[in-house]
Amino acid sequence: MSSKPVHIAQISDLHIKPPGALAYGKVDTARALERCVAALNEFDPAPDFVVISGDLADTPTAEEYQYLRQLLAPLKLPFAGIPGNHDSRELMRAAFPSAFYVSASGALNQRLEVAGLDLLLLDSSVPRKPYGELDGPTLQWLDETLASSTDRPALLFLHHPPFKAGIWHMDRQNLLNAEHLAPIVRRHPRVQRIATGHIHRATLTMFAGVPTTICPAPNHAVDLDLAERRQPSFKVEPPAFHLHTWFPGEGYGNVVTHQVPIGTFDGPHPFFAADGKLL
Repeated sequence: MSSKPVHIAQISDLHIKPPGALAYGKVDTARALERCVAALNEFDPAPDFVVISGDLADTPTAEEYQYLRQLLAPLKLPFAGIPGNHDSRELMRAAFPSAFYVSASGALNQRLEVAGLDLLLLDSSVPRKPYGELDGPTLQWLDETLASSTDRPALLFLHHPPFKAGIWHMDRQNLLNAEHLAPIVRRHPRVQRIATGHIHRATLTMFAGVPTTICPAPNHAVDLDLAERRQPSFKVEPPAFHLHTWFPGEGYGNVVTHQVPIGTFDGPHPFFAADGKLL
């Protein structure tokens, strides 16, 4: 098992459209992804792996996936993606034929070993539906895969959150069968983090006894309308990604999730002068 920290970057909800097109007539998602890729490439220490947790394309079309591949080409880090509700399983298979999919058809589940971690990527997409579900074969595969080891910590990634976030129109399209996922997670204490996307904004809660996050997006955020006063809307807020860092240690070690803003900011500046005095 690795004796060093392992850094897993998570980006989500890229919503790539054909070249020149803007999402919702407003957001340049391609330019947003270019900035995100640059930030990932510049981050020190370099992440060990990048997980893209769904909605890679927007419509989707083969043209969008071709453009996505072009935009991801400068990324210097290994990566894997899972579908969201805006994606097509068939088009994703064609766009990323060398991915380590568990089966030749159906859900695009993947198991990846990164140093001392198991990354389990779950396909929660339902073709042509906005909500998510984990089908029977996926749930069985997850249970069996988690049972195959008792000492390797595991991080689960899927697109749809298995909980309500309080945003009314998104809560109608979260993971609708989360009650089938929960007992599997509880059976396997090596699950150290569940990481999702879909809502485009950083969120944290507990699910089945495990810290569970929603990853922010590199482009736009779903409006935080907790009062249910507005129609489904988005805001162009500061972009970010998540960095899940696993520190080896007693038991399954410890996972810490950082939100990393995308952009250029003033600093870093020292707290102390050369003589050691606080500035």
